[in-house]
Amino acid sequence: MNYEKHWLAVYTRPRWEKKVIKLLSNKHVENYCPLNRVVRKWADRKKVVLEPLITSYVFVHASEPEYVGIKETDGILNFVHWLGKPAIIKNSEIETLQKFLLDHTTVSLEKIEVNVNDEVKIIQGPLLAQEGKVVEVQYNYVKVMLPSLGYSLSAQVHKSHIEKVPLREQYEDRRYAPLFQFAGE
Repeated sequence: MNYEKHWLAVYTRPRWEKKVIKLLSNKHVENYCPLNRVVRKWADRKKVVLEPLITSYVFVHASEPEYVGIKETDGILNFVHWLGKPAIIKNSEIETLQKFLLDHTTVSLEKIEVNVNDEVKIIQGPLLAQEGKVVEVQYNYVKVMLPSLGYSLSAQVHKSHIEKVPLREQYEDRRYAPLFQFAGE
């Protein structure tokens, strides 16, 4: 049987990301841990160190038969799941992350909360590229008011399918995948 390889995220013990990538490499499992160059200051010196951009996460490129061996790797707690199965990450998202980290130094990653009255743009689904205003926030969904043809159209959209529209970028396209917001962008 031919099993296709996908990128998956594994959740690691705290501060074990670099150990896990060595252990996975020893098992010949393709992996990727986005590392960020950070200047650390001590009383007597400064040093540039590589720290994981996304703490406690490592990405693996594997097929289903490899899942058990990966999960048994010391330091790996579990796969990140979506709808009861290991979450599959698009190749393009991994490539975007890799390219961005090659092009930029001292990157920061922050989670964005969506609030009522925020201007948002839908980035996935049948309403792709539509902009609107958040009128209600629920656990994983937001209700977005989409002005169209002089009518007020309201749609319930999953939070992962929208991005905030920053004031300075309301009429510009984003250059990078909307999965992450990078400092300085």
